[in-house]
Amino acid sequence: MSSDVQANEAHGEGEAHGSVAMYIWIGVILAVLTFVEVAVFYIEALDHIEVPILVVLSTAKVILVIMYFMHLKMEHRALTWIFMTGVVLFVFLVTALVILYQVLPGIQLF
Repeated sequence: MSSDVQANEAHGEGEAHGSVAMYIWIGVILAVLTFVEVAVFYIEALDHIEVPILVVLSTAKVILVIMYFMHLKMEHRALTWIFMTGVVLFVFLVTALVILYQVLPGIQLF
């Protein structure tokens, strides 16, 4: 029995890990997302929507890293829900802090 088959059987799910080409593609996608993040930071026309764009791009990168490089895609669905719950809570926390410290101070309530 080959070591790949033994690893998949020991894994429990029976789902094979991705190929080297897949990991290269994920790396390329992460590099492109990072390039876009840096570009958004330097484009002055996007200043008013810079933070939401960066939060979305960063969340996409976190999800890719968790799902592929931490092999969560090959694990039980319950683990995926646990990690993704943390990601969603983090996005809500960042959004709330941005609203609290960036948006609300500029609003004249009374």
